[in-house]
Amino acid sequence: MRSVVGLVLLFGTATVYLYLLSANLPSLRHRATVVNAAIPPASELQSNGQSPVQLQEDPTATENEEESRALKFPSDLEELRELAELLKFYKKEHKAHVLLLFCSAYLYKQCFAIPGSSLLNMLAGALFGPWLGLFLCCFLTSLGATCCFLLSDAFGKQFVVHYFPEKVAMLQRKVEENRKSLFFFLLFLRFFPMTPNWFLNLTSPILNIPITQFFFSVLIGLIPYNFICVQTGSILSEITSLDDIFSWTTLLKLLAIAVMALIPGALIKKYGHGHLKLDETDHNGHLLNDKKYQ
Repeated sequence: MRSVVGLVLLFGTATVYLYLLSANLPSLRHRATVVNAAIPPASELQSNGQSPVQLQEDPTATENEEESRALKFPSDLEELRELAELLKFYKKEHKAHVLLLFCSAYLYKQCFAIPGSSLLNMLAGALFGPWLGLFLCCFLTSLGATCCFLLSDAFGKQFVVHYFPEKVAMLQRKVEENRKSLFFFLLFLRFFPMTPNWFLNLTSPILNIPITQFFFSVLIGLIPYNFICVQTGSILSEITSLDDIFSWTTLLKLLAIAVMALIPGALIKKYGHGHLKLDETDHNGHLLNDKKYQ
């Protein structure tokens, strides 16, 4: 009972903090209003006693418009684009606040094993670019997964075992069989997860996996996945027309994504099966790398 109350209190506190952080965005000094109609020449404006700047700017209307838009986790690409545009605009004047908001939202999802990190990875690419975005996602994924590890160790062991006994037992057997090459086995689980990453984070303390090996296996093992998502986000934010798809920059990024996606398979094929016991069946006769466990 204590574990449930403690976990609920932590989750509630984190939720309130994230809500207050997103609901209290700093005010903007100004923003040029988007005008669809053609802007009259400067000479015509000056003859009427107006300037181009006065015609295009409406600080009060802009602040009210932006502050009325509630921030939320994106659930599809369209919402992702809208959120990215809004945060990129705020980032011009409040970089630190946007960075803090992104990091807090990312850790919130990771700490409490909430699925949906792929869209946040893409948002990182759109906001911070491909390389800074990749660094942030790799670090935040590792830190958030480690926090989830610690929360599960403190509050959730009995619930995970109670609700997922067969999967926990299967992973326990495979961890013990690969204890001598545990780090490589953990990398394999991140490259080709037999179960989702959030479930691995929850079960790792039950499997007696050292927290140091856990942290670095997440950091290294999810680099290809994070790279693909972040690069995709950076490309989506840069494409404004169909012609942009065929630019050399975009084509090179797409090639890099394809190469990175092939690396894990090549490594496992060359080194994995000689060290890991991956193709044995469990007590029900299911292959351990069967898609049933994904």
